[in-house]
Amino acid sequence: MRMKLRNLFLSCCAAAMLLTAVPGTSTAAAVTTQAKPVTVMLDGFPLPFPSAPFNSAGTIMVPFRAIAEAMNIQVAWSNQTHTLTAKKKQGSSTTEVILRQSQLTATVNGQKKQLTKAPIIKNGTFFVPLSFFSTQFGAQVGWNGPSQTVTITSSVEPMYTEAFYAIRSFFELEYVKNFDAVSYGWTRIDPATGDLTLEGKDFYWPEAAGSITPDTIVGDTTTQGSGANLMVAAMDGNGELTKLLGDADQQKRVIDQMVELAVEHHFTGITLDFEGLGLTGDRKAVQQTFNSFVQKLDQQAEAADLTLTLALHPQNSSYHGYDYATLSRYADEIILMAYDYKPYAKAPEPLSLVNEAIQLALKEVPKSKLVLGISLGSETDQSIGSKIGLAKRYGLKGVAIWRIGLIGDKMMSAIGKSITPIH
Repeated sequence: MRMKLRNLFLSCCAAAMLLTAVPGTSTAAAVTTQAKPVTVMLDGFPLPFPSAPFNSAGTIMVPFRAIAEAMNIQVAWSNQTHTLTAKKKQGSSTTEVILRQSQLTATVNGQKKQLTKAPIIKNGTFFVPLSFFSTQFGAQVGWNGPSQTVTITSSVEPMYTEAFYAIRSFFELEYVKNFDAVSYGWTRIDPATGDLTLEGKDFYWPEAAGSITPDTIVGDTTTQGSGANLMVAAMDGNGELTKLLGDADQQKRVIDQMVELAVEHHFTGITLDFEGLGLTGDRKAVQQTFNSFVQKLDQQAEAADLTLTLALHPQNSSYHGYDYATLSRYADEIILMAYDYKPYAKAPEPLSLVNEAIQLALKEVPKSKLVLGISLGSETDQSIGSKIGLAKRYGLKGVAIWRIGLIGDKMMSAIGKSITPIH
């Protein structure tokens, strides 16, 4: 027993001597702790990677393809030379970055630049230094050591922008020039008759204000190169839309009224905002009748040289009366109304739900037709950049802002820090 105790004592002493033999190491610090994983936030929302980014002596290394795709950078990889070539057009110029495995020198538009860490291949994935790679394409990069978080703010880019102009936002007419298209909410479906009407509480044809009339507003919009859409609104609050969609004669009458009104007042397109479908009842039946209505409207709109835009509830909402795949075949664009997730709280929409809505829509709609709807009823000048950032990340056609009357100079400035119109 004494021999066993003596051996245990000597073992403990040896372990203590081993710990104190390393300068600056205490017994507590000798316990191995797992390092925090590195998180990359692009425009305020986490960027997922197929292989985890890692911190290499202060340089964050990331899989090149994931970061490039999220920033809409074209990449080419040579297995022969283990070389990455990345290109992105920015305005009238194109930036080209060439990186080679294990080389501390990169080539940017023909000029040599030094790297803090050389690109490496790890577990079959090519990793590049994030900060260098991102900043060459105009992004701003920040680092938070305690949380091991990289923050990236993408560069200002041209993107299709649309806005809604509801009723009489005469004082906000100056903002119209900042958008590639404007949908004018001046008409709706009368819930009592099922016909198109220019009267109502929320959507109506505005009276003239001096020399400013609905026709001069539309004319000025198209003259400056923007699209001007006649927006037709309706809500299935008491089943009135479901009733309309189930009546072929009523469908034809309403479609005729829409197209005639749009042509008469020189609109360039129609925006259909039929809300509330599929909350109850036979959802498949509702989808089929709405598909039929949109198909007929598309045929007449095309014959009249009008574009067709659909504003739709997201698929992760409570409304399931919208067959995205079929509707996308008829519409020129689909506005994904990814908002009102918090109808009773004036707070920015949850980015996770907006991100989910985009991913669901992209399974059925080409990104070239998908426009992210953003409501300024819930967003602030601090939060809107993250919503626009998601549209940029997925390469969507653009964003649609509800509505011009809520913008103001501060919000317009915040939008301009992320995107500019393409017209």
